[in-house]
Amino acid sequence: MRRVLPVVMLLCLFGNSAHAGLKAIGKGDQMQLDPAAFPNKMKERYLLMKFKCAKCHTLERTVVALQTGIAPISGQPFDRDATRAYGIKMMRKSGANMNKQEIKEIIELLNFLLDEAAK
Repeated sequence: MRRVLPVVMLLCLFGNSAHAGLKAIGKGDQMQLDPAAFPNKMKERYLLMKFKCAKCHTLERTVVALQTGIAPISGQPFDRDATRAYGIKMMRKSGANMNKQEIKEIIELLNFLLDEAAK
């Protein structure tokens, strides 16, 4: 227990600070990002992501991953490699109704958001 406590304290102090630059609105299943400060191109991609991704899961999952740098379901790092892997995985799901161009745009948005979160 004595070894765990300092690690937990460090994670609380520094774990989320590198990914806190995104403004989320709403809570729980209603959580989403506030795209007001996004460039126009990224606002369009955000709308695409909201439309396509929220068909299967809430945006809370994506917001939490972007803010913490950890995928909430798997507990794995959520970084540029992960955005690509998740994009391909989601495109292959039955009923996803997403094409390669849409996935590419959403991955570019997620990478932009990772950069913004790190600020």
